[in-house]
Order: sequence, then C-alpha cells, then structure tokens
Amino acid sequence: MPNVQFPKGKLMKINPKQLAAVTALPGSKRYEHFVKVIADWQEVWGLYQDGWALAATDEGTSVFPIWPAKEYAEFCAKDEWEGYEARSFSLDDFMNELLPNLKNDGVLPGVFFTPASKGLTPSVDELMNAIELELQNY
Repeated sequence: MPNVQFPKGKLMKINPKQLAAVTALPGSKRYEHFVKVIADWQEVWGLYQDGWALAATDEGTSVFPIWPAKEYAEFCAKDEWEGYEARSFSLDDFMNELLPNLKNDGVLPGVFFTPASKGLTPSVDELMNAIELELQNY
C-alpha cells in the first residue's frame, strides 16, 4: 500500500475491489495491514449501538473487534451486529485509554474480523508492541 498522506479530516476510502482483496487475506496478513494502516491514519474503528460490539473466543474470553477503516467495520455490521454503526477513535485514545481498559477487564482486542473469520486476538501487550514498532517508521 503506498504511503499517501491525506489532509486531516479526510476519510480514507476503501473501494470494493480493495475491500474484497484485503478481507480475503489470511488473519496474519490482515493483522499486519491493520497495524500499518492505523499507524498511518492514526485512527481505529469499532462497531457501536448502545455500547460497543463484542465477541468471544472459542474459550469464552470477551473480544473487542477493531478495524483499520470504516468500510471494513461496516462490512461486518450484519448478523449479530446488524444495526451497529462504525465509529472511530484516535490512535492516541486507543493506545492510552481503550487498550489499558481492555487489559484491566481481561478483554482481548479482536483485530480485523471479517464476516467469514474472527480475526486475530493478540494480547493487549502484543498489539501495543506491534503498533509502537510500526510507529517508529513514521
């Protein structure tokens, strides 16, 4: 993905071809894409309707699903998340507020769910380290 800078306040637009290509990637590749995009765009997306969308691992651990762009989150707003809307938070809020709160509550980040895949559930520390490493490139 080219490193194109857009003026603040401009939304990144994901075209249907890119949406299909990226969501078809294996979980580890979507995870890498997620880390690069949020470091570049400085925002993270979740789904919200009277509270944030949650999921669970096969073992029953709570998971907070997150995406690198609005279109990917909206793509997953179906079935149990029907009626949820994509909402963003700044990378700063994500790193300094949300991730520490998830860690304290024993909730895992759910990186880049798709309708066909639950995405990856790294520990909060693993995700923070990956983002901090990527941010060193900026």
